[in-house]
Amino acid sequence: MKTVLVLSILLCAAFAAPQPDAEKTSKEKAPEAAVEVPQEQMVAQPEMDKMTKDVKVFVPEDFVPVPRNEPVPEEETAPDSRNNFCPVGWFAHGSRCFLFVNTPKTWYSAEEHCNNLGGHLASVTNPREYSFLQQISGGSSTAWLGGFNLQGPWLWIDREGFYYTNWYSPLSSSSYPCIYLRNNYGWGNNRCNIAYNFICAKNPFGC
Repeated sequence: MKTVLVLSILLCAAFAAPQPDAEKTSKEKAPEAAVEVPQEQMVAQPEMDKMTKDVKVFVPEDFVPVPRNEPVPEEETAPDSRNNFCPVGWFAHGSRCFLFVNTPKTWYSAEEHCNNLGGHLASVTNPREYSFLQQISGGSSTAWLGGFNLQGPWLWIDREGFYYTNWYSPLSSSSYPCIYLRNNYGWGNNRCNIAYNFICAKNPFGC
């Protein structure tokens, strides 16, 4: 009889014990679920890195790298138009073509000769240009340039601005109004009716 009574009490106690709360159970499991997501991402991240790496290192079979300092083939380089458009016998310098004429003429006749060739007696705009004209003068000690004076300031016959000067012992502009190149140093002025070799200049496009 005591045994039955004890069993009855134990059964009642078992049914009376509170059951685990479903909501609480789900809350307790929630952190486990939250932890599982980063774990999946950590597993997938190496695969993504591998895919990215594969894309970066992919090189087509027909691709040939060219060194940065590799010289451009000669046929691909753009030709210098100034050299190409100067007539035969003329020298290209800057934006113009120059011709040394080894036939002594007066300043007026030399200018007329240059006009017939589509240009004028050469003007000089800077020291480098003057040095170039000295080089093409063929060793001639003098050659007419396009500078002149007409009872006023010095001018260039081609209407270039007379901003650069390179005088060597200039004479009176009223008596010696025409400028000539000196092969050794600077330029001088003399009477225009004296016969010198001369230098013509013109635009390579004839404008």
